[in-house]
Amino acid sequence: QVQPVESGGGLVQAGDSLRLSCAASEGKLSGVSVGWFRQSPGKAREFVAAIRWSGTSTYYADSAKGRFTVSRDNAKTTAYLQMHNLNPEDTAIYFCAFSNKYYSVDDYYYRAETYNYWGQGTQVTVSS
Repeated sequence: QVQPVESGGGLVQAGDSLRLSCAASEGKLSGVSVGWFRQSPGKAREFVAAIRWSGTSTYYADSAKGRFTVSRDNAKTTAYLQMHNLNPEDTAIYFCAFSNKYYSVDDYYYRAETYNYWGQGTQVTVSS
C-alpha cells in the first residue's frame, strides 16, 4: 500500500514561511487525493488543505486561506503544503493523508474519514 511520508517541519518565527512535503512511499501519487491535517496538544485533528487526485480542485480551511497553498507533482510523486505568514496558532503536528476514493461532492475532501492512508506527521512550531 502507498504510505505518505512527511518532511519539512521545524521551528520558525512568526511571519516566516515553511514548505512541507509529502512523498508516496511506493512512488505512486497519481490517482490519489492528498489531504493535510494538523493536531495541536489537547485539540482534535483538524483539516488544513487538500488537493484532488486530478489536481484540478483544491480545498482550504478558513485558517489556511490566503496563507497556505497545496500542490502536487505527480512526476516527482510528491505533494506540498506551502505555508506563509505563520503564527503561533499554526503550531501543530501536520499530517499528510492519501485517499484512493473518488467523490464528486467537494465536502468529502474536508473529512478525515475520506483518507485511508496516513503519515506519521511532522512537527511545525512557530515562536512569537
